[in-house]
Amino acid sequence: MKSFLTALQFLTRIHLTEQRVWTDEDFGRAVVYFPLVGLLIGVILACINGAFGLFFSPLFTAVLTVAVWFFITGGLHVDGYMDTADGLFSGRGRERMLEIMKDSRVGANGVIAFFFLAALKIVSLAELLQPWPLLIAVPAAARFAALVSIFKFPYARSEGLGRAYAAHGPSRVLMKGCVAALVPSVLVGILYVPVLVGAVVITVLADSYITARLGGVTGDTYGAVIEFTEMLLLVGAVFAAKLMTVYINGG
Repeated sequence: MKSFLTALQFLTRIHLTEQRVWTDEDFGRAVVYFPLVGLLIGVILACINGAFGLFFSPLFTAVLTVAVWFFITGGLHVDGYMDTADGLFSGRGRERMLEIMKDSRVGANGVIAFFFLAALKIVSLAELLQPWPLLIAVPAAARFAALVSIFKFPYARSEGLGRAYAAHGPSRVLMKGCVAALVPSVLVGILYVPVLVGAVVITVLADSYITARLGGVTGDTYGAVIEFTEMLLLVGAVFAAKLMTVYINGG
């Protein structure tokens, strides 16, 4: 239970304990619960989206839902997303890119990347007639895929949070994380399978590109890939829905 609460407090603004200091061991043991934290985020978002949808248009409901989404996570992943965009698209060498990513200031690439991230999440939710299953599935799937980032890709820095995760993670962490990641299927059914597979594929491709540029992944890129994966899953769901509509109407 302590490890779940550690993961919850680290990944969200939901603080059920007063723990202020974490050891590397705490972080390592907590990673297996990332998918369950994602599930909790998703359930909250689905409930909020449904409530807002009773009173507002689909577009305004989507805007409010994404705003709550960013608020719940405390901007943790978004910050990494913008830092990663600033570094990767700076046109500099590896060491300079890593330095740029550590800079607390946000550059033009980060702002542009965030704009399209938020815009695509919003319009995708607005396009979907029933977004609640994806709101439950996507955060959980993306946070399971983050375990792939942590344990299957080298860390680019000599020290950092990623090394603590990898060094102190429980045995068979991906297997245990996969079990946790399958829990959302109880709520959303078979739809969850392509979402989970898609999250892993997107993450592997994104991390492979990042590793080729930086020599590995970092704490910033963990958050960046989570946000990128969530965005692409929503966009992909819209395309899939449109194709299915065309197929049904054509048939």
